[in-house]
Amino acid sequence: MAKVEVGERLSKIRHSMSHVMAEAVLEMFPSAQIAIGPSIENGFYYDFDLPRQLVADDLQEITEKMRAIIAENKPFVRTVVSREEAQKMFAFQTYKLELINAIPEDEEVSLYSVGEFTDLCRGPHVESSKELKADAFKLMSIAGAYWRGKETNPMLTRIYGTAWTNAKELRLYMQHLEDVEKRDHRKLGKDLDLFSLHEEAGPGLVYWHPMGARIRQAIESFWRDEHYANGYEMVYTPHIGKSWLWETSGHLGFYKEGMYPPMELDKSDYYVKPMNCPFHIMIYNNSKHSYRDLPFRWAELGTVYRYEKAGAMHGLMRVRGFTQDDAHLFVTPDQMQEEILEVLRFSLHMLKSFGFTEINAYLSTMPEKAVGDPKRWADATEALREAIEAEGLSYEVDEGGGAFYGPKIDLKVKDAIGREWQLSTIQFDFNEPERFNMTFVDRDGVEKRPYMIHRALLGSLERFFGVLIEHYAGAFPPWLAPEQIKIIPVGENFFDYAKELEKRLRKEGFRVSADLGDDRMNAKIRNAQQLKIPYMLILGEREAENDQVSVRYRSGKQENGIATEAFIASVKATIASKEQL
Repeated sequence: MAKVEVGERLSKIRHSMSHVMAEAVLEMFPSAQIAIGPSIENGFYYDFDLPRQLVADDLQEITEKMRAIIAENKPFVRTVVSREEAQKMFAFQTYKLELINAIPEDEEVSLYSVGEFTDLCRGPHVESSKELKADAFKLMSIAGAYWRGKETNPMLTRIYGTAWTNAKELRLYMQHLEDVEKRDHRKLGKDLDLFSLHEEAGPGLVYWHPMGARIRQAIESFWRDEHYANGYEMVYTPHIGKSWLWETSGHLGFYKEGMYPPMELDKSDYYVKPMNCPFHIMIYNNSKHSYRDLPFRWAELGTVYRYEKAGAMHGLMRVRGFTQDDAHLFVTPDQMQEEILEVLRFSLHMLKSFGFTEINAYLSTMPEKAVGDPKRWADATEALREAIEAEGLSYEVDEGGGAFYGPKIDLKVKDAIGREWQLSTIQFDFNEPERFNMTFVDRDGVEKRPYMIHRALLGSLERFFGVLIEHYAGAFPPWLAPEQIKIIPVGENFFDYAKELEKRLRKEGFRVSADLGDDRMNAKIRNAQQLKIPYMLILGEREAENDQVSVRYRSGKQENGIATEAFIASVKATIASKEQL
């Protein structure tokens, strides 16, 4: 309950602060048109139609005006007026008039006033501006925003701010943002030479550089090995399919705006795939199946393409071409409970293997509009719930939040700085088995529908890679590090030993290179640390004569005179355990 109260209080503070900001902006620009100013997660914003573009220096002037308003201890006063009165009050405010006209006839029109500023608003707000702290808010940025989010509407000026109950909370939040900035996968991706995006060659399409490709290969190899160990088979499917496939699956009816336009080949329309599932169904329907054959667990790292709007794309987190960590399970009703529990356990094992320990589940249930037998929905939902509870996960229920074709579990992880990311999904589908007439012959000799379960463990490799970069701030555990070991001879006399050791370590399976450049040793160490390489082997006369290495760790710790074989065994153990240094 306390958390809810804190959340409500912060929401009031932030909403009230947006009104104070609007009053300050109108002092600067009396002719400005005002739009909306809600509280949002960690802050607030307000949209304006201004006579000129704002610059960064304007934020300081607005801040000073806001502090003056706060110091005046102005009350927030709520009034209710008729629609006609509201229209007269906002006669020169185009956006407010549009909002007033959209209010249902049976709903009251409420206003909030603070000082000279009155806004169309449902509230709630703080009682007085004295509850707002002049040292507990900060205006963060200026952005453009289309009115009501539609690209055909006017572009407005949006001012973002953050507000807290006291200066300490603001300071901690700003420190958090600094940490977020340091971990930004776009910056680290460039600094560590992991990937790039090229607008001129196609926005939202990812180029994996050699170092990034090494990490991807480590992820994929582990992914495949674990899938085989858990009873899955791999499949590979085409990148395009005739329109019939997408009409049958329902994607053209429900998802066409998110698909790339068709290409005409042999007098037929072909679409690049936004999903892998219809292709897996085609493999299933290629032959008859008995209940004895099931379950099938088919997995694929299948590259798909979705036409995301330009404004929605963000580094690796939202792209147009990505590789889904995908699988589909085809099971009998009798197998459903056990399969769900096993796939949930597998999901948790995979996430924990990548270093995520705080995992929460979200169960989405049957919406008002849904396909499939209600009993199947009930059974499937209960199977999901029982699996969550059997694993002892904390979870929330999103009543009616399931897709129209089935209930689901989403697994969200918290990263190193407490941000939550949605990765795994376990999704029932009662729609496609019907659309594609999927059947199996049951014990009684009657053809029946199998249950179909969509399952993604990591989501997409691109987005998961972005999450990993930010979680580890680019300092990957040794098993994932693109370069695990850097060999640094102290001088040219030891280059030959460095080459021999490099060859030896590569045969042991390590990702290793020797730095034989002209830089001084300290510069080589510094370069290796900037690349966040876990192990640096310093080689001199003692090491060469005694088959030893002196190890400098990424943290700066150093151990001298270690037998090479002992070092190899130690690193192999760390890699096998997937531990971080």
